[in-house]
Amino acid sequence: MTGWLIRSLFLVIVGSMGSFLMRSAGAGDLLVFVTAFAAGDEGAICAYQLDPDTGQLELVERSSDVEHPFFIALSPDRKFLYSIHAPGQFGGKDHEQVAAFQIANSRGQLKLLNRQSARGTAACYLDVDHTGKTVVVANYSSGSVASLPVRPDGSLGEAASFIQHRGSSVNPARQQAPHAHSIIVSPDNRFVFAADLGLDQVLGYRLDDSAATLVANRQPFVRTPPGAGPRHLTFDPSGKHLYAINEIHNSVTLFDYDEKSGVLIEQQTISTLPEDFDGVSHCADLKITPDGRYLYGTNRGHDSIAAYRIGEGGRLTRLAIEPSRGKGPQNLAITPGGELLLCANMSGANLSLFRIDSKTGGLTPVGEPLEQTGPSCILIR
Repeated sequence: MTGWLIRSLFLVIVGSMGSFLMRSAGAGDLLVFVTAFAAGDEGAICAYQLDPDTGQLELVERSSDVEHPFFIALSPDRKFLYSIHAPGQFGGKDHEQVAAFQIANSRGQLKLLNRQSARGTAACYLDVDHTGKTVVVANYSSGSVASLPVRPDGSLGEAASFIQHRGSSVNPARQQAPHAHSIIVSPDNRFVFAADLGLDQVLGYRLDDSAATLVANRQPFVRTPPGAGPRHLTFDPSGKHLYAINEIHNSVTLFDYDEKSGVLIEQQTISTLPEDFDGVSHCADLKITPDGRYLYGTNRGHDSIAAYRIGEGGRLTRLAIEPSRGKGPQNLAITPGGELLLCANMSGANLSLFRIDSKTGGLTPVGEPLEQTGPSCILIR
């Protein structure tokens, strides 16, 4: 009996140790890149390990071969990272650059491969097509977009396409000229869409991924409500709906997407702010949970995150508006399992985390916000 007890206790202890070791190995499985939007040595891309069970973030690498890395994007094979690079001054007279990095190890160490011109000023958004052969970039101040070919080693070639937006819209303070604020590749990899805040338009382009080129689609653009100022775009997981968050009017607009033609049809626009709010606020980013059930958008000024349920036909019902736990919520990211939402409070210089209730879409704060210089973009590898 004694021997049996000893063997049983041994198996329990070994099993417990094995579970502990597995949890320890699993802790930090998610690699999270966060930009530090600043000049000189303060500009950097920080790599954190994130334990999705506890929400704990640990800084493991800091790459400073980049200045003003306003936005970053990841290759489909997750081997390369692309970043905005603006030496000295962001949005000045000189064109920004797009920097290509190899992700050298599991800790997120970055090796600079090369840089190429973004062909515009205040470059503010990047995306990589699903073949990994094209990087697209939006330039805010100069109101243009460009596409850059990706070489086999992950480095970038010179721009293969450059398109200058033209026109204006109804807000004399913000919309006297084009301001391309984001650019994304469609789920089917056939089209590219750019939100232009200055034009109140979402412009559509056909993508030739073999040549890394863009040409205007047969529907060259669709309008958002006048004065809305579309900023960021995202597709839902079904690929049937595109959402635009409108910076100036603090709202989200839903479009149906026809994957055969690339045509967008407006269906709904809904506010991101409480009805009784009369202060100044501007939206920034939006993200959807992997299961396609919930959408979240940020309010800078109100400093909050608006939560929505996604219903039939992609239509939104607002659930709640939660404090972002910092000033200027600039960018969001959701873990692949949909457990956590991360928020970059750029002017508040911190990262805040929330646990997502899968049944209700509600947000619960996790731990204390983590201090970091100028977080402007979050990317989960």
